[in-house]
Amino acid sequence: MERQENLSELVGKKVIDWDPAEGLLDPAHIIYRIRVEYDGAESWDDRFAAFLQDPAVSELSGLVVGMWSREVMEGQEAMEVVEALVAAREKLPNLKTLFMGDIISEENEVSWIEQTDVSPLFNAYPRLEYLGVRGGNNLRLGSIQHDHLRTLVIEAGGLPREVVHDIQRSDLPALESLELWLGTPDYGGSTTIEDFAPLLRKPLFPRLRYLGLRNSAIANEIASVFAYAPIVERIETLDLSLGTLTDVGADALLHSPAILKLKKLDLHYHYCSEEMVKKLEQLGIAVDVSGRQEIHEETWGTDLYVSLGE
Repeated sequence: MERQENLSELVGKKVIDWDPAEGLLDPAHIIYRIRVEYDGAESWDDRFAAFLQDPAVSELSGLVVGMWSREVMEGQEAMEVVEALVAAREKLPNLKTLFMGDIISEENEVSWIEQTDVSPLFNAYPRLEYLGVRGGNNLRLGSIQHDHLRTLVIEAGGLPREVVHDIQRSDLPALESLELWLGTPDYGGSTTIEDFAPLLRKPLFPRLRYLGLRNSAIANEIASVFAYAPIVERIETLDLSLGTLTDVGADALLHSPAILKLKKLDLHYHYCSEEMVKKLEQLGIAVDVSGRQEIHEETWGTDLYVSLGE
């Protein structure tokens, strides 16, 4: 799967590119994206500075950072974007939704996006409720202390274990939705099942209702361990979609009493057999097992691919 289109909706609100000729039409209900053309002359900083001059910018509730430079593979550029966002905090007092890195494959593959330490954003925007980040290279979150963050989404073709450690060290009492795209070692993913030990053993994030460990090359291990983890007994949705889940991991889910307490189990895009799909559909809860992938035996073994790698 490639990201072929920019975000068009986020937290129930329409996302559009900011057009300086039109200005901010409805900043409380429309989320604007600031992006530059790959071969354009204007810098992201200059475009953002012009955006901030609109008198209605203080009403803005959401912002999407799109393509920030043709040098998006350079971490320095991402750091400068974060610095610009932090510097603008007094002009954006109502910002509650922020997505960093709405970059599509035509502009740059997700595995090529060089991110940075985004931890300064949490102090700059204490009312932030949603943070999304695309790209895992050099990404760090720090030990977050934030009272209002409800949703955290990290999309990556390969997620470094340090990011998982940062999240589990964080104090996020309002967090309701945690979505991590773990990816594959081929594109920088170093997270193992052992890296989730705190989440498995400690009562982290008391308000968590949705847990997504998606796009993972270790989907079977995750399913086998989380099927019997205490955290599954208190969430509503477990999302293991877009990864390399086979009958091995699915069987653990099938026989877990905790899974039956969920409202939804999302496994779409998987490598389970047709027989296993039928069994999962009879669990008695909402189960998404669409997008079944065929396992192709090659001379060098069995090839299983996550949905989003490069």
